[in-house]
Amino acid sequence: MVAAFEVEHTTSIYSGIVRMLDLALSGDPDSVPDLYLVAPDDRENDVRAQLTRPAFGPVANLRLRYLPYSQLAEHRGAIGRFGSGLRRLNEIMRRLG
Repeated sequence: MVAAFEVEHTTSIYSGIVRMLDLALSGDPDSVPDLYLVAPDDRENDVRAQLTRPAFGPVANLRLRYLPYSQLAEHRGAIGRFGSGLRRLNEIMRRLG
């Protein structure tokens, strides 16, 4: 399984979503990877607000998930030891779109 991660720390959430959409829409629609937006916990509301913009309508059709830093920090050891594939990550992700 293929996945793409966009980590937003200092850049705008808007630009990160644009980069993910560019990636998702640039190839074969059947081969779009799972998309993960990793960002600080306090930016989740901004992520969700940006996704309500009409320009980001296509996001609803994608497998986009949000991973807050706190979840990554809390589970990184277990993911590294026991994770293979994306199953463990998907268990702690928050679905978007």
